[in-house]
Amino acid sequence: MIILASKSKARKNILKNLGIRFKVVPSRVKEHAVVSGSPVSMVKTNALLKAREVASRLKEGVVLACDTLVWQGGESFGKPKDFREARRMLKRLSSKPHRLYTGIAVIDVKRHLEMVDVEETKIIMEKLTDAEIRRYFKKVSPLDKAGGFDIQGLGSLFIKRIEGCYFNVVGLPVSKMFALFKKAGVSLLLFFCAVSFFGCATEFNVATKHEDWMMYSTDKEVAIGDSVSKQVEENYEIVKDPVLCDRVNRVGAKVAEVCDRKELIYRFRVIEEKKEKDKEKEIVNAVSLPGGYVYVFKDLLKFASTDDELAVVLGHEVGHIVARHSIKRLQAIWGYNILSALAVSSGNADVARGTQLAYLQLLSGYSQEDELLADKLGARYAKRAGYDPNAMITFLKKLKEKHRKEETHQLSYFKTHPYISQRVKATKEELGEKISFEDFINIK
Repeated sequence: MIILASKSKARKNILKNLGIRFKVVPSRVKEHAVVSGSPVSMVKTNALLKAREVASRLKEGVVLACDTLVWQGGESFGKPKDFREARRMLKRLSSKPHRLYTGIAVIDVKRHLEMVDVEETKIIMEKLTDAEIRRYFKKVSPLDKAGGFDIQGLGSLFIKRIEGCYFNVVGLPVSKMFALFKKAGVSLLLFFCAVSFFGCATEFNVATKHEDWMMYSTDKEVAIGDSVSKQVEENYEIVKDPVLCDRVNRVGAKVAEVCDRKELIYRFRVIEEKKEKDKEKEIVNAVSLPGGYVYVFKDLLKFASTDDELAVVLGHEVGHIVARHSIKRLQAIWGYNILSALAVSSGNADVARGTQLAYLQLLSGYSQEDELLADKLGARYAKRAGYDPNAMITFLKKLKEKHRKEETHQLSYFKTHPYISQRVKATKEELGEKISFEDFINIK
């Protein structure tokens, strides 16, 4: 039995997602009891102290303990004591790069075997304003998070890039954990594979016209969508304007009726950020969730001035659901966990780092490919529903013009969306329209 010496929700979720059986026995050691020395020695010492305290109360089992610390310019940032300290932390951390260290300790109680290691990840954030921090704190409590933010939730919006292990920032460096378990004689690799492939099957994807390997049934997909939708509706205001809601539901129903997945119940809702005096800019966006949920930001309804444009936007989001893009991303994360374990077992640190890089590239590639397919499906479904599919081209060109007027952003190597000119080109290919030279010019 694996014993997790922590009450951390993030760590529990990671272990659950890996399919590892464990029980929680929280450590009574006060975090960051060691206040001197380097951050590496600090987190390793604290992780080992936590593991030893829990192990002293057990007769058998393998204890897993962690200690996380954010470090910048010689100053440590643990969990903030109050919102004032959390605000100061985020302001400092967003001003320049910082590093997150996680000490991880494993103790085999019966054999009196102790092992400890550390994972380091560099984090580069967007520079945050006081208004952005206030908005974030209204939706997410920072008091139980090192540095005051969560990378797996809304805090991910602040991250420009990370260098190192993503799961380290979430709360538990999976590769390091597996390496220590392996030294302790706990073999999880075959278990990972068994859990990942158990109950999986190939399924014909009506959007791509190919057989896809699927871990999640339609029922599971709907259950995931139901769960995530509750979080969305907690964080955003549901707009009840009857005119806006009627427009979205009327157009959305026509699009859903002609799409390629009829077994789902499609739900279309209008949302906006919760009322605040310092709202800075309009949000022209729509979001789809697994299982049939589509959320449209209120500002988009002004931007998509005709029902034809709204139809292609809703068709795009329905296309993501039809093609099960979000489910594929979930499966990619499972695949990464197995890949990480294999890489670590090779004993080659470069292989492990390369695996993480390959994973990011894989997701980036899938994302661009998925966006282009969703654009094609959006135009296709709009046409079937009786709307003008060329509205996808006019809408994208309006979006391109809007982007040109906005402030420039730092170039990111891992670009998750295609250039708008690529999206226009893909839509023209779908509609059989003539492709112009301009469609090959990519400007960000």
